[in-house]
Amino acid sequence: MSKDKLQLKMKTLLQVFLATALLTFLTTSRAESDIEQVSGVLDKLHSQASQANFTEYFNLYAPDAVFIGTDADEVWSISEFKAYAKPHFDKGTGWTYLPRDRHIYFSPDHQVAWFDELLDNKKLGETRGTGVLIKTDSQKISQYHLTIPIPNNLATDIAEQIKKHHTKK
Repeated sequence: MSKDKLQLKMKTLLQVFLATALLTFLTTSRAESDIEQVSGVLDKLHSQASQANFTEYFNLYAPDAVFIGTDADEVWSISEFKAYAKPHFDKGTGWTYLPRDRHIYFSPDHQVAWFDELLDNKKLGETRGTGVLIKTDSQKISQYHLTIPIPNNLATDIAEQIKKHHTKK
Protein backbone atom coordinates (compact mmCIF):
# COMPACT_ATOMS: atom_id res chain seq x y z
CA MET A 1 0.00 0.00 0.00
CA SER A 2 1.35 3.40 -0.93
CA LYS A 3 2.11 6.04 1.65
CA ASP A 4 -0.67 8.30 0.28
CA LYS A 5 -3.29 5.52 0.48
CA LEU A 6 -2.19 4.68 4.02
CA GLN A 7 -2.44 8.34 5.08
CA LEU A 8 -5.91 8.59 3.49
CA LYS A 9 -7.04 5.45 5.28
CA MET A 10 -5.69 6.74 8.61
CA LYS A 11 -7.37 10.10 8.05
CA THR A 12 -10.70 8.37 7.31
CA LEU A 13 -10.39 6.18 10.41
CA LEU A 14 -9.61 9.23 12.52
CA GLN A 15 -12.68 11.06 11.15
CA VAL A 16 -14.92 8.06 11.91
CA PHE A 17 -13.47 7.83 15.42
CA LEU A 18 -13.98 11.56 16.07
CA ALA A 19 -17.54 11.49 14.71
CA THR A 20 -18.36 8.50 16.91
CA ALA A 21 -16.83 10.19 19.95
CA LEU A 22 -18.78 13.40 19.27
CA LEU A 23 -22.05 11.51 18.83
CA THR A 24 -21.44 9.61 22.07
CA PHE A 25 -20.69 12.87 23.90
CA LEU A 26 -23.80 14.59 22.53
CA THR A 27 -26.02 11.60 23.37
CA THR A 28 -24.60 11.40 26.90
CA SER A 29 -24.99 15.16 27.39
CA ARG A 30 -28.63 15.02 26.21
CA ALA A 31 -29.40 12.10 28.52
CA GLU A 32 -27.81 13.87 31.50
CA SER A 33 -29.71 17.07 30.70
CA ASP A 34 -33.01 15.18 30.38
CA ILE A 35 -32.37 13.37 33.68
CA GLU A 36 -31.67 16.71 35.39
CA GLN A 37 -34.86 18.18 33.91
CA VAL A 38 -37.06 15.30 35.10
CA SER A 39 -35.39 15.29 38.52
CA GLY A 40 -36.03 19.03 38.74
CA VAL A 41 -39.74 18.55 38.06
CA LEU A 42 -39.99 15.79 40.68
CA ASP A 43 -37.99 17.77 43.26
CA LYS A 44 -40.23 20.78 42.66
CA LEU A 45 -43.32 18.56 42.98
CA HIS A 46 -42.23 17.38 46.44
CA SER A 47 -41.15 20.86 47.50
CA GLN A 48 -44.41 22.52 46.45
CA ALA A 49 -46.48 19.81 48.17
CA SER A 50 -44.52 20.28 51.37
CA GLN A 51 -45.13 24.04 51.20
CA ALA A 52 -48.83 23.48 50.41
CA ASN A 53 -48.47 25.61 47.28
CA PHE A 54 -51.58 24.49 45.39
CA THR A 55 -51.05 26.39 42.14
CA GLU A 56 -47.36 25.60 41.68
CA TYR A 57 -47.88 21.97 42.68
CA PHE A 58 -50.68 21.34 40.21
CA ASN A 59 -48.97 23.28 37.41
CA LEU A 60 -46.51 20.38 37.28
CA TYR A 61 -49.24 17.96 36.15
CA ALA A 62 -50.57 17.51 32.63
CA PRO A 63 -54.23 18.52 32.18
CA ASP A 64 -55.22 14.85 31.77
CA ALA A 65 -52.96 13.51 34.53
CA VAL A 66 -53.92 10.71 36.90
CA PHE A 67 -52.87 10.41 40.55
CA ILE A 68 -52.98 6.94 42.09
CA GLY A 69 -52.82 6.93 45.87
CA THR A 70 -52.02 4.26 48.41
CA ASP A 71 -55.63 3.12 48.80
CA ALA A 72 -57.05 0.89 46.04
CA ASP A 73 -59.94 3.36 45.61
CA GLU A 74 -57.60 6.29 44.96
CA VAL A 75 -57.38 6.52 41.17
CA TRP A 76 -58.07 10.18 40.59
CA SER A 77 -58.25 12.43 37.57
CA ILE A 78 -56.34 15.62 38.13
CA SER A 79 -59.57 17.50 38.89
CA GLU A 80 -60.56 14.88 41.50
CA PHE A 81 -57.09 15.04 43.03
CA LYS A 82 -57.28 18.85 43.16
CA ALA A 83 -60.62 18.61 44.98
CA TYR A 84 -59.03 16.24 47.52
CA ALA A 85 -55.91 18.37 48.00
CA LYS A 86 -57.40 21.88 48.04
CA PRO A 87 -58.81 21.82 51.61
CA HIS A 88 -55.47 20.51 52.94
CA PHE A 89 -53.41 23.05 51.02
CA ASP A 90 -55.80 25.87 52.02
CA LYS A 91 -55.06 25.02 55.66
CA GLY A 92 -51.33 25.13 54.88
CA THR A 93 -50.93 21.42 55.39
CA GLY A 94 -49.53 19.76 52.33
CA TRP A 95 -47.49 16.60 52.56
CA THR A 96 -43.78 16.11 52.88
CA TYR A 97 -42.05 13.27 51.08
CA LEU A 98 -38.27 13.33 50.95
CA PRO A 99 -37.01 11.61 47.79
CA ARG A 100 -34.03 9.29 47.63
CA ASP A 101 -32.87 6.48 45.38
CA ARG A 102 -34.47 7.79 42.18
CA HIS A 103 -34.26 6.05 38.80
CA ILE A 104 -35.29 7.72 35.53
CA TYR A 105 -35.78 6.04 32.16
CA PHE A 106 -36.64 7.39 28.70
CA SER A 107 -38.30 6.34 25.48
CA PRO A 108 -35.88 6.24 22.54
CA ASP A 109 -36.94 9.73 21.40
CA HIS A 110 -36.74 11.11 24.99
CA GLN A 111 -40.31 12.44 24.76
CA VAL A 112 -41.55 10.13 27.53
CA ALA A 113 -39.84 9.53 30.88
CA TRP A 114 -40.82 7.12 33.62
CA PHE A 115 -39.36 6.92 37.07
CA ASP A 116 -39.38 5.23 40.41
CA GLU A 117 -38.16 6.73 43.65
CA LEU A 118 -38.13 5.83 47.29
CA LEU A 119 -39.50 8.54 49.56
CA ASP A 120 -39.41 9.08 53.29
CA ASN A 121 -42.53 10.40 55.02
CA LYS A 122 -42.94 11.11 58.74
CA LYS A 123 -46.32 9.36 59.01
CA LEU A 124 -45.95 6.49 56.53
CA GLY A 125 -42.20 5.88 56.69
CA GLU A 126 -40.76 4.50 53.48
CA THR A 127 -42.97 4.94 50.43
CA ARG A 128 -42.44 4.60 46.70
CA GLY A 129 -43.44 6.98 43.96
CA THR A 130 -43.60 5.90 40.35
CA GLY A 131 -44.87 7.75 37.37
CA VAL A 132 -44.68 9.04 33.84
CA LEU A 133 -43.76 12.44 32.43
CA ILE A 134 -44.44 13.49 28.86
CA LYS A 135 -42.41 16.24 27.23
CA THR A 136 -44.55 18.93 25.63
CA ASP A 137 -43.39 22.52 25.91
CA SER A 138 -42.04 21.37 29.27
CA GLN A 139 -42.00 18.15 31.25
CA LYS A 140 -45.44 17.46 32.73
CA ILE A 141 -46.41 14.63 35.03
CA SER A 142 -49.01 12.42 33.36
CA GLN A 143 -49.23 9.85 36.11
CA TYR A 144 -48.00 9.68 39.68
CA HIS A 145 -48.49 6.58 41.79
CA LEU A 146 -47.72 6.56 45.51
CA THR A 147 -47.35 3.18 47.19
CA ILE A 148 -46.18 1.72 50.45
CA PRO A 149 -43.66 -1.01 49.66
CA ILE A 150 -44.25 -4.05 51.84
CA PRO A 151 -41.28 -6.23 52.77
CA ASN A 152 -41.81 -9.77 51.48
CA ASN A 153 -41.66 -11.31 54.96
CA LEU A 154 -44.62 -9.09 56.01
CA ALA A 155 -46.67 -9.41 52.82
CA THR A 156 -48.77 -12.44 53.86
CA ASP A 157 -49.79 -10.84 57.17
CA ILE A 158 -50.58 -7.51 55.50
CA ALA A 159 -52.58 -9.26 52.76
CA GLU A 160 -54.65 -11.03 55.45
CA GLN A 161 -55.32 -7.70 57.18
CA ILE A 162 -56.46 -6.21 53.88
CA LYS A 163 -58.77 -9.18 53.22
CA LYS A 164 -60.33 -8.77 56.67
CA HIS A 165 -60.71 -5.06 56.08
CA HIS A 166 -62.59 -5.68 52.81
CA THR A 167 -64.92 -8.24 54.36
CA LYS A 168 -65.94 -5.69 57.02
CA LYS A 169 -67.07 -3.19 54.39
